[in-house]
Amino acid sequence: MKKSLLAATALALVVSAGSALAADLPSKKAAPLLPPPPPPAALWTGFYVGLNAGYTWDESSSVTVASGSLAPFNPIVGIAGSGVLGTSVDGFIGGGQIGYNYQFANAFVAGIEADIQGVAGSNTSVSSVAAFGPLTSTISASKSIDYLGTVRGRLGYLVTPSLLIYGTGGLAYGQTNLSSSVFQAVGGLVGTSSSAFSDTRVGWTAGGGVEWLFLPKWSAKVEYLYYDLGTVSTSGVIGFTGIAAPVATTASSARFNGHVVRAGVNYHFNLFSPAAAPVVAKY
Repeated sequence: MKKSLLAATALALVVSAGSALAADLPSKKAAPLLPPPPPPAALWTGFYVGLNAGYTWDESSSVTVASGSLAPFNPIVGIAGSGVLGTSVDGFIGGGQIGYNYQFANAFVAGIEADIQGVAGSNTSVSSVAAFGPLTSTISASKSIDYLGTVRGRLGYLVTPSLLIYGTGGLAYGQTNLSSSVFQAVGGLVGTSSSAFSDTRVGWTAGGGVEWLFLPKWSAKVEYLYYDLGTVSTSGVIGFTGIAAPVATTASSARFNGHVVRAGVNYHFNLFSPAAAPVVAKY
């Protein structure tokens, strides 16, 4: 009986000691699950303003000047003719732009941009001697662009979060100027004519570029644009000394289209871009 009591007491002591030892062992609970990181902030979304400067040159470097008789029985025979003068609308260009970007699907940026630039040194005047029938005539012409502006859409892809390549296209407008004059002499008669056009023309533009966000609110870009403002035409009449009525008409035409290469810098307001929230780990 005593042996049974001692055995039961020893068993109880062993079980109690095992429970105490198990309580002292470290617990193997599962690590807490962390929430997924927030999506990257839309760095490019928002309004921006900036400045640009570059160079422009025209593609159609010519002015055509023509003359034709007003009456089939003109006292001056062979007054009709034409001549082509080589001109250029080249020069430095500089101005400013304003726009809005919207970043979507992480790597794409769509937006709209408007700009206007002045063109320096684009006025070119040339003169030449052309044969208008049997007459030798002196013709002169001048073409220029005072300013050039665009309103364009942009769509680009982020090669890296801070480097954007994009295509662009839309409306182009500019102040175009064209003038021409014709001087003719036959016998003792002298005839002159002049005509001019100066107005804002509207056309289209397309191109592309690269923009780099080198600071949180600052970016630099390099851009190429092709523009086409269409063809401008002017007309006039030639009056000769000693003849009361005009005896001939003159007309000149030139196309205003060309290329722009420029660099620029933009300041981004990022009015609607949410700030990235800090991630705090909890254990």
